[in-house]
Amino acid sequence: MHQKIYGQVVVIGAGPAGYSAAFRCADLGLDTILIERHDKLGGVCLNVGCIPSKTLLHIAKVIKEAQELDKTGVSFNSPVINIEKIRNWKESIINKLTDGLSSMRKKRKIKIIQGNAIFDTDKSILVKNKEDVFTVFFENAIIATGSQPIKIPSIPHNDKRIWDSTDALRLKNVPNRFLIIGAGIIGLEMATIYSALGSKVDVIDRFKHFLPSVDQDISNIYKKSINNRFNLILNTHIDKVNITENSLMVKMIENNINKENISYDAILLAIGRIPNVNQLGLDKIGLKINSFGFIETNKQLKTNIPHIYAVGDVTGPPMLAHKGIHEGHIAAEVISGKNHYFEPKVIPSVAYTEPEIAWVGLNEKEAKSKNIDYEVAIFPWCASGRAIASNSIMGMTKLIFNKNNNQIIGGSIVGTNAGELIGEVTLAIEMGCDAEDIALTIHSHPTLHESIGLSAEVFQGTVTDLLNFKSKK
Repeated sequence: MHQKIYGQVVVIGAGPAGYSAAFRCADLGLDTILIERHDKLGGVCLNVGCIPSKTLLHIAKVIKEAQELDKTGVSFNSPVINIEKIRNWKESIINKLTDGLSSMRKKRKIKIIQGNAIFDTDKSILVKNKEDVFTVFFENAIIATGSQPIKIPSIPHNDKRIWDSTDALRLKNVPNRFLIIGAGIIGLEMATIYSALGSKVDVIDRFKHFLPSVDQDISNIYKKSINNRFNLILNTHIDKVNITENSLMVKMIENNINKENISYDAILLAIGRIPNVNQLGLDKIGLKINSFGFIETNKQLKTNIPHIYAVGDVTGPPMLAHKGIHEGHIAAEVISGKNHYFEPKVIPSVAYTEPEIAWVGLNEKEAKSKNIDYEVAIFPWCASGRAIASNSIMGMTKLIFNKNNNQIIGGSIVGTNAGELIGEVTLAIEMGCDAEDIALTIHSHPTLHESIGLSAEVFQGTVTDLLNFKSKK
């Protein structure tokens, strides 16, 4: 049956960017329609990304902490891994959150249409599912269709042992030997999970440095901390994968030298993501895509067609849920008539590994490229009472200040709960704080976030928890 539907705003995609845009539109009194090709709201992030990965990372963290307690005189038996129970627990968390979204959508009276969307004109969208066809007429549209994993053409994709991140988070099994291609956030998080569950994990990356936005001193602490859990092999790429019934035989090239073939039980491809824009019919309506395949938008998230907006991963990096959520809010507010803009000073990033790595603002390389006269202030966690007491000394808080005005311009943290701690640094940069603002803010003791205030004291020359090399200045 072909139905015709009319709405003030139609949102394509119900991930964090899409549902946030739709919910904000409804809260602003706009008649809103939400189109989603999957059965549940939440997109990749909630169903097969951020939430299930953090669920499994929590398990990995507890396993690691339990093992480390042996040094303190508290011992546990080796963990018994029940994959089915873990999988069910993960699914129960996902269902709880998706049910919550569905309830909020209903209470906001947002109409949802399940199916694949394609623009028919710049004022209408055709939506098809197994049973029905809809033509949705709209005044404004918001594209929030997200992204998908990049595939490597030279590696076969028709074998069940070749995984993407969605496969890995399904927790189908725990491979004995596991190869992860790509040392980005996804690759490192999956290595954290599967090594804790019992896999012997190798992570390879074709570049000399992993997480290029992170300074080398931060990376070095992380690499030192994971030495006993999984292998991180850089400057290495796959030459060939031979598939047999019993194994995946992989030939690698490291530092331009052929390595011996290694047999793996599963391979995860985690080399990045590309935007979901090809099936939307954007060329038909003349909507502009840039040379990297992302939709071009201005600071109000408008495309070159003023009544069509784009938010989330389709607008380009950083491809992060929290960026998409804020973009969704701005697009909805602009449509409602508010003169709002998406112009954050900084957007924080977090690798939820163990230890976590979090960073925001400029790193040293970027500060140098901008010819900023900067100074680094570091507080090592081996001098933190809370870190020592909680067996978390493998960490560091690093702040970067502009020496001309003492303002904070960047920060990185490696250590337990770094993702929680980076919020203060983000706020400080947004507020234009200088070192004195942070140093004179009383931080509770003993805490890990105290290291942020102490780093500022290092810059100020007022620190007493370390030897003070500026004390006479």
